[in-house]
Amino acid sequence: MFETKITRADMLRCALCHNAPCSAACPSLDPARLLRSIWFDNEKSAAARLSAVDCCGDCSAPCEAACVRPHEVPIRALLNRLREEVLPELEISLPGDEKLLRTELCGVPLENPFLLSSSVVASTYDMCARAFEAGWAGACFKTICSFDIHEASPRFSAITGDNGAIIGFKNIEQLSDHSVAENMEIFRRLKQNYPMKFILASIMGQNDEEWEGLARECEQNGADAIELNFSCPNMADGGLGSDIGQVPELVERFTAAARRGTKLPILAKLTPNVASMLPAGEAARRGGADGIAAINTIKSITGVNPHTYVSAPAVHGMSAVGGYSGNAVKPIALRFLAELGQVPSLAGMHLSGMGGVENWSDALDFILLGAGSIQVTTAVMQYGYRIIDDLKAGLNFYLAEKGFRSVKEAVGLALETVSDTTDVLERDTVIFPHFLRERCIGCGRCVVSCADGGHQAISLNDQRKPMLNGKKCVGCHLCVLVCPQRAIRSSRKRILKTRIG
Repeated sequence: MFETKITRADMLRCALCHNAPCSAACPSLDPARLLRSIWFDNEKSAAARLSAVDCCGDCSAPCEAACVRPHEVPIRALLNRLREEVLPELEISLPGDEKLLRTELCGVPLENPFLLSSSVVASTYDMCARAFEAGWAGACFKTICSFDIHEASPRFSAITGDNGAIIGFKNIEQLSDHSVAENMEIFRRLKQNYPMKFILASIMGQNDEEWEGLARECEQNGADAIELNFSCPNMADGGLGSDIGQVPELVERFTAAARRGTKLPILAKLTPNVASMLPAGEAARRGGADGIAAINTIKSITGVNPHTYVSAPAVHGMSAVGGYSGNAVKPIALRFLAELGQVPSLAGMHLSGMGGVENWSDALDFILLGAGSIQVTTAVMQYGYRIIDDLKAGLNFYLAEKGFRSVKEAVGLALETVSDTTDVLERDTVIFPHFLRERCIGCGRCVVSCADGGHQAISLNDQRKPMLNGKKCVGCHLCVLVCPQRAIRSSRKRILKTRIG
């Protein structure tokens, strides 16, 4: 089975530049595009694009000299590894088209499953137009309302990883600050100039009449579907946003109001700030919704300044609970999506999944757990609309490799393997770790973690290579997760518990 050969850890110093100097310096390749593919877990299609091109070989690497961090990113070595390590293991060539990605949302065709989610990334005509030109199938426009919106500054904060990349993202952003009339003009222009792109109109009303009226106006001005924002954590005063999503009766009432205003498909965007989404989801169906969008951001505080004692983002000495997004929330989003996808009372409803999607494999996780479309914001805010290249290419390559005839065939395939209780799990065998000694550098991280966070089953021998004590190992696989060299795998060997200890 193919194993990922090259990962972000191999190129942490790469800045993923705009108009990258490395590509300008290379006479035959686009190194920046290939490096982005590695970053976004799309090394297979990157290697396939190299199949007919002589790779770097003994080139003097002008790309590395031109890098904004000169000679700090091993560009030549990375591209050679794509050709020498990844390419030989590919089972198919690069797909010649993107037909496998074609799908639909409540009967409306989509050229691929990827949409911008309702946020700043889809808040003007120019932004949506550039996204459409880049290859996004559509956009859920930033929530339209009749409120007087005045944003705070600053309004973002983040938790970052070792290389500065955003892991978790907090915002205190509100809704569209354009008037309803201005937003309707944007819809008309987008539909006129991009008739095949999907416009999902996010709306929020203050009463039944506003929900009904906004839905009607969006349909009249070119929207293809309506998304009801029952989940914004930053619009909770006065019974708005997530305050609605936490009360099934209000979800049903306002969904029914919007249904009176439009014949378009309606998605209810639900809040994750609940123990279960099922009551709200079932209420949305009773009110006339055709689908559910999940998840919106999670109420959060990302940190406190140790000198001012104000949490981030600080606005003139004060802050507020805000919405948390980014790759950190993906496990929570997947849990809610699986819950929605498994319940019979919601069968047949379209699920539009979001929450932490950065690369195609993130998107695939949502699809396998029931999502028929994917929405993205935080990754676009960090990396730009250009991520659509690898979202599409990576998913397209996977579908072709697995023999799927359409992305729709993959929707929900993992649902039957998910249980809401661990009681169903087999507990009679132990799967030991397997050490790849040729890859091991003898750092001993596995020893430390097993000793202090596991079962004291690993030691180093005189050559600083790990040794396993099978009588102590319980097969938890903590060591697999902490190894910085990816030199530990799950063994294929299953050991009956009665044979150990």
